[in-house]
Amino acid sequence: MTRDQDPPAETGRPAAIRAATSLTVAMLAKQPREATQPQHSSTADDGARPSRRLWSARRIPAALTALAIAAGAGILLFDIVMVRAGHHAAAWRTGLAHELATRPLDDVWMLTGAALTATLGLFLVTWALTPGLRHQLPLNTPGGQNPVRAVLDRDAAALLLRDAALRVPGVSRARIRVRRHRITARADIRFRDPGEVKTELTAALRELRDQLALVHPPRITLHVRQARN
Repeated sequence: MTRDQDPPAETGRPAAIRAATSLTVAMLAKQPREATQPQHSSTADDGARPSRRLWSARRIPAALTALAIAAGAGILLFDIVMVRAGHHAAAWRTGLAHELATRPLDDVWMLTGAALTATLGLFLVTWALTPGLRHQLPLNTPGGQNPVRAVLDRDAAALLLRDAALRVPGVSRARIRVRRHRITARADIRFRDPGEVKTELTAALRELRDQLALVHPPRITLHVRQARN
């Protein structure tokens, strides 16, 4: 009998990419104990599946909103209890009720208050319906019974792309900016023909972008210029 050899290590993806990806993996569900046992799944489950964007908790806006609502409701409730107990209503409540009853709708202060209230409500609705975390890019993850979600930070992706650009002969300086739908690359060429360098640089950036396993790979926009001595 011969001992089975260990499977060869993955060489198609650089170690820096695997490290940056593993650092940004977010586990949304705890894996049960049975998940540690080897399981046989179907071929469809073994394929890669796109990871959805993570939703931001937005703890600070939620805490401020809850605090403001609680404070306003508490003050109003306290004044109502005092009135029920036989005391006079607070001056701020009677004054506010008088102003709302006497001022016309086209008054400047009424329009200003309505605009501020509508703007604040629009911000709250936007924060509630959008996931946020725009600085993170979702990744494709292996399919299986225990779904995971993985994201890659834009700065980490830009750093990996910049290193790939600097490995192209002739490139002396590279600046990479990663957005959700576009990667903007600017490179300075010290020697060699600019057309050849641009072709190799485009191929290197596309290859690395595909290795990042992004759910929505951004398109690459490349600008090259001859560096001045």
